[in-house]
This record gives sequence, C-alpha cells and structure tokens, in this order.
Amino acid sequence: MVTKQQILQWLQTFATEIEQNKDYLTELDAAIGDADHGINMDRGFKKAIAQLPTVADKDIGSILKAVSMTLISSIGGASGPLYGTLFLRASTAVAGKQELNEQDMLGLLQAGLDGVLGRGKAQLGDKTMLDALSPAVTAFGQAVGEGNSTLEAMQRAVAAGEQGMKDTTLMLAKKGRASYLGERSVGHQDPGATSSYLMLKSLLTVLESFS
Repeated sequence: MVTKQQILQWLQTFATEIEQNKDYLTELDAAIGDADHGINMDRGFKKAIAQLPTVADKDIGSILKAVSMTLISSIGGASGPLYGTLFLRASTAVAGKQELNEQDMLGLLQAGLDGVLGRGKAQLGDKTMLDALSPAVTAFGQAVGEGNSTLEAMQRAVAAGEQGMKDTTLMLAKKGRASYLGERSVGHQDPGATSSYLMLKSLLTVLESFS
C-alpha cells in the first residue's frame, strides 16, 4: 500500500528535484521554448509545498486537488494548466482514500495521463511531456496486470519514462512554442518530458525508501 505520508513525501521530493534541476530545465527550454520551464515549475511547486501543511490531515484526493489548484494559478505558460490538470484528474481517481493499492496507483497515473491528453491535445511523438508519461503509465499497467507490486511496477514505469524522455531528442516538435522551430527542434530533449520523468522518478525514490 502507498500511504498518505508517502504521497506527501513524493510531492516534496518532486519539488526538490525541480529546484535542483531548475537551471537544467530552463536550459532545455531555452533551446526550443520560452526559457522559463524550470523557473515556472520551481515557483509553482514551492507554492504548492508551502500550503501542504494546511491539507496534510485530509485524504489523498484532497491533497492532490489542493496541489493542482496551486499549480494552475501559479505556473505560467502551458505547464500550469497541464500539470494542474494532471493532479486534478489524479485527485478525482483517488478521492476519499487514505492509502492506495496497485490498482489505485494505476488509476491515479492513468487519470493524470488522460488529463494531460485532454488538455494538451498532443499525441505520442509530438515531443511533449506525453512522450515520457504515456510509456511510463503503460509499463506500470502491464506490470500490475502481471501481478507485480507497486514498487516493481514503478521501477518499470520509470525506466520506460526515461527512455521516452530521451527519445524526444530526435523528435520533431508538433506542439507549443517548439513547433515553430520546425526541423530546428530536432536534436533537443523536451523540457516537459524531462520534468515528467523527474516526477515519476521522485515517486520511485520515495517508494524505494520505504521498502
């Protein structure tokens, strides 16, 4: 079971990862975007973490919903609505729950992915955060279907997400500011896929620390 404490720790770990990789994410974004992905994400997650104590006694769904609202209101550009929607849809999938089994975690991840799909209208191969998220959620679902634990499923998800992130380097951007560059977008790793990978890796880090 994934506990509420682990979910809270995941969010804090992700915020720390964003802070530590802020310059790197902004560097990636400078090549194909507005050069603000790391800065915006860091600002949004700092605010989200700052208000976590006010919802820490609530259920997991309520915690994720509070995070989503803060991200939507405080992250500029496309990242705010996309990450906000991811956490909002994830919160709905686990509403009222104090702990999550393998199927609950799959529901959380799948709902988040569906939210990004619906909001961003991107497809696999468009060089977006989906290219890390989608293979990761697929791998997680396959692992759970084979009877693996949440930890084992997450290990497979992170490996798939990392590969998906790396694969964006050779892709032609078809969405967002990067798409304006055409062929010049090829050869650069997508910043959104990179921050999505960091989100997945943060969850795995927490699960491994409790195993």
